[in-house]
Amino acid sequence: MINASLAGVIGEARAAGYERVLGMRFGVLGALRGDLVELTHLSDETLQRLERTPSAALGSCRYKLNDGDAQQIAALCKEEGVEAFIYVGGNDSADTSQQVTQAAAGQLNVIGVPKTIDNDLAGTDHCPGYGSAARFVAQVTRETSFDTRAMCATDPIRLIEVMGRHAGWLPGAAWLAKDKPEDAPHLVYVPERPLPVERIVADVKQIYQQLGWCVIVLCENQPTPDGKPIGAGGKPRWVDPFGHPYFDSPAQWLSQRLQAELNVRVRFDKPGTIQRMATAYVSETDRQEAELVGRQAVRLAKSGVSGVMVSLLRDPGDNYQVRTGTTPLEVVANQQKRLPDEFIARDGAGLTDAFKRYAMPLIGGPLPEFESL
Repeated sequence: MINASLAGVIGEARAAGYERVLGMRFGVLGALRGDLVELTHLSDETLQRLERTPSAALGSCRYKLNDGDAQQIAALCKEEGVEAFIYVGGNDSADTSQQVTQAAAGQLNVIGVPKTIDNDLAGTDHCPGYGSAARFVAQVTRETSFDTRAMCATDPIRLIEVMGRHAGWLPGAAWLAKDKPEDAPHLVYVPERPLPVERIVADVKQIYQQLGWCVIVLCENQPTPDGKPIGAGGKPRWVDPFGHPYFDSPAQWLSQRLQAELNVRVRFDKPGTIQRMATAYVSETDRQEAELVGRQAVRLAKSGVSGVMVSLLRDPGDNYQVRTGTTPLEVVANQQKRLPDEFIARDGAGLTDAFKRYAMPLIGGPLPEFESL
C-alpha cells in the first residue's frame, strides 16, 4: 500500500499547485546520497499502475539516522526549495520524520503517512497495508485448512508462521477464516499471550485427537512466558539498525517438537515477505484508505501543519466508516500498539468476536466460500 499512498501524495500535490514533486530513492538514504527522482510529470496512467504495484516503487530502507543526518536532510530540502517533507512508513519512519521536524526548526512542514502490515502504530485505528496482509493471512489459512483436512491421513498437522514482529494483529487475522467451532484455524497464538511450549503441545494433541487434524497459526516471534521466542535458544540471528531482533523460525522448531511428541508428520509454512506484496489478495478498502492518507498528508502540509502523522479514525456504529485525523510524531515514533485483551480469547489460543468485528471491514469483503464433501 506504500505505492497507493505515494500515488495519492503525487496526485494531491499536483492538484494543490506544487510546482515540483521529488521522490527519495530508497527512503532517507536517497536524501542523504542526493539520489532524488523527479515525479512531477508522471501520467495519470502511470499513477494508476503505481497504485497497484507491489512493494515500494522508489525502494525502501531500514536506516536509523546518525548524528547530523537530520540536519543534512533539512539542508537538502532548503537547497531544493522543498516546502513539505512527507514520509511513508511505520514507527521507525515516524522516528526519522520527528528528527527531521526538529532539525528543520519550523522551516519545513513534515508529515508522516502510516503504512505497516503489522498494524502496530499508536494513534490510529489501523494502518494501511494491514487490511491486505490480513486478507492474505485469512484466505491462505482457509485454503490451508482444506488442504490439511484432505491430507489428514498422511500430514494431519500444519503450522503457519505469520509476520507481525511482536504484535498479534497479523497472526490474529487468521481467525477471520473461521466460521464454525470445528473450522481451522483451530489454534492461533499471539505474542501478547505467551504460553509454555508444553501447553501448546497439549492443545494440538487435544485437537488432533478430537478431529484427526489440526491447523495452528503463530507469530514469527511467538514467545514463551520467559519472553524468549520459541526455539530461539539464545542470540538472534540478526539485529537491524533500530535494534529489532530476528530469530530462527518458531514454527519449524515447534513442528519438530510436535512430530516427536505425537508421532505423526507435521508440516509448517512460512509465507515470509509474500504476505506484504501479494497483489492478488489486496483489499480495495485498504487501497482506497492508503491513497486517502497520502492525499491528506499533502493537504495538511499545504495548510502549514507539521510534526504529525495522518491517522485513521473509525466512526462508531455498525456501518464501517473512517475519517482522517492527526497524531503527533513523538506519540508514534519507536512505539508499538499491541492487541488489547478484549481481542484475545481467555485461553490464549484464539481471538474473540470483538476482534472479528474490528478486522473484518478492513479486508475488503467476505472471503471465498469453499465446499466440503
